[in-house]
Amino acid sequence: MSPYVLEREQWLPATLDRVFAFFADAANLETITPPWLGFRIRTPLPVEMRPGAQIDYTIRLGPVPMRWRTRVPVWEPGKRFVDVQERGPYAHWEHSHEFVPMGDGVLMRDRVRYVLPFGPLGRVTHAVVVRALLARVFDFRFERVREIFARAGGV
Repeated sequence: MSPYVLEREQWLPATLDRVFAFFADAANLETITPPWLGFRIRTPLPVEMRPGAQIDYTIRLGPVPMRWRTRVPVWEPGKRFVDVQERGPYAHWEHSHEFVPMGDGVLMRDRVRYVLPFGPLGRVTHAVVVRALLARVFDFRFERVREIFARAGGV
């Protein structure tokens, strides 16, 4: 089955160093994840971000907790990084983060390639639930990041 793709981009009024440092700090994941997901990092902080770094966390979908582990196979400070799911709810999850200086700020691009398990049932679940759920999560991220970087020149 070919992967679904979710893409978002956002211009942030801050330096490349500030923007990249914010997204490279795993502790900020809780800040930019909707509270209704019950996101909690289980890996002791701070996480040393580098190729091979792993982060364990849990999320909740309603009353159902899910364990998730991601690994960072690509780490290019100031340019991009990629995290992939090693354990979690998806058959495949690859999230790339790209940072491009643009004018007086930075264009941040998210690209998520993902596949749900369960074949035809996964396709139905995507159409009915998952596509809209991921859109809500990334819409929340967009707004939180905008708020954070709008305050006094960002973090």
